Amino acid sequence: MGSTRRVTLPALLLVGIAHVLAAEPPLAVAPGIDLARYTGVWYEVARLPNRFQRQCVDNVTATYQLRDDGRLSVINACRLIGGDMERAEGVARIASAEGPNTRLEVRFAPAWLGWLPMVWGDYWIVELAPDYSYSVVGTPNRKYLWILARSPHMDESTYSAILARAAGKGFDTSRVQLTEHDR
Repeated sequence: MGSTRRVTLPALLLVGIAHVLAAEPPLAVAPGIDLARYTGVWYEVARLPNRFQRQCVDNVTATYQLRDDGRLSVINACRLIGGDMERAEGVARIASAEGPNTRLEVRFAPAWLGWLPMVWGDYWIVELAPDYSYSVVGTPNRKYLWILARSPHMDESTYSAILARAAGKGFDTSRVQLTEHDR
């Protein structure tokens, strides 16, 4: 039994060290934003597929409005297969008073559930154009990624450069899907 422990403990330590080395580094975010300037309509240019947008076929937008309490009202909209538009209303808040204000949390659950930590999802602005013409939003686990822009379409060179930087941050950009828009 003693020899088994001597072999097992070093093996477990090696597996643990390998796991730590293989883990993604912390996700860097944009240094800070002017929340008032971030408000308005953003068009989804592309995203990593996710369960809560399965029904969305095109014309995906996110509209943000600054509230009196410093939070953002959020309205996500998209067109469904049958042609109807669907809207989801929520709220976003700064994740930590220590900042940065580019680490947000968003909630689409009813307000009375807002005290539950699990109803808040990460919304981290990992990149923002200096002129606020595009924004790249992701989650620290790299499971979710959205490329947003102020217009429905983005030029190919900008889009390709954003994808390359997102891949460098650990996102699986091979799975990113473009979003169609009417205009």
